[in-house]
Amino acid sequence: MNIRRVRFDHPDAVKLNDEVQAEYQLRYGDGGDATILDATDFEPPLGLYLIAYDADDRPVATGGWRSQDRNEEGNEDGDAELKRMFVVAEMRGRGLARRMLTALEEDARSAGRVRMVLETGAKQPEAIALYASSGYEPCVKFGYYRHYEDSRCYAKQL
Repeated sequence: MNIRRVRFDHPDAVKLNDEVQAEYQLRYGDGGDATILDATDFEPPLGLYLIAYDADDRPVATGGWRSQDRNEEGNEDGDAELKRMFVVAEMRGRGLARRMLTALEEDARSAGRVRMVLETGAKQPEAIALYASSGYEPCVKFGYYRHYEDSRCYAKQL
């Protein structure tokens, strides 16, 4: 796998984002993730967006982090919020998500962030298993979905 830094609005990022939104709609029956994101949220040193490409140079996995500090949505100073972790269906089970997660954690730590946080949903057991096995623990809910029953929030000290 070749993991590359790209902008959040790169055509391959848009393509994979459309795929993850379609999956959210299947799992949750709504319009997908309504969290407001901007390409500038992921520009270093305040964030990072990555895409993994296979040997044929097809985009197959994605993930990013953006800086968050204490705010009205429950974030704390020094947070790095994980966003848009996704692996295309045919490439799952090969460790891509774990490699992407590790790269994002290392970059956020290097940027001076002290805690990685994420929000996922109860209908994403694979994601929950990945985060739990990577040292993430449940935390106080934050973000756009903090009041939703199916929302699950996790954190890990960097």
